[in-house]
Amino acid sequence: MGVKFSEDIVPLTDIKVNPGRVVRRTKESHRPILLTSRGRGVAVMQSLEDFEQAEEEKFFMRAVVEGLSDLENNREVDLATTKIRLGLNLNP
Repeated sequence: MGVKFSEDIVPLTDIKVNPGRVVRRTKESHRPILLTSRGRGVAVMQSLEDFEQAEEEKFFMRAVVEGLSDLENNREVDLATTKIRLGLNLNP
């Protein structure tokens, strides 16, 4: 998914004239739209579904990077200790 500058730049006036068309375009294309005012970018519009997916992917990637950093810095904990810390040690 990337911005196609030939298609994905919309003046703010288009939002005033036909907001449904612009929103529908973000949902159908699964690409963000750059909103402009006087030829300058002022905001980005994207579908809620795509926004939520991007946020989940960022959260996941941050967790992966943090986990890799923990491994590199010897901040790992074995499974048995983790279960005890989380109160999951059901077998006495």
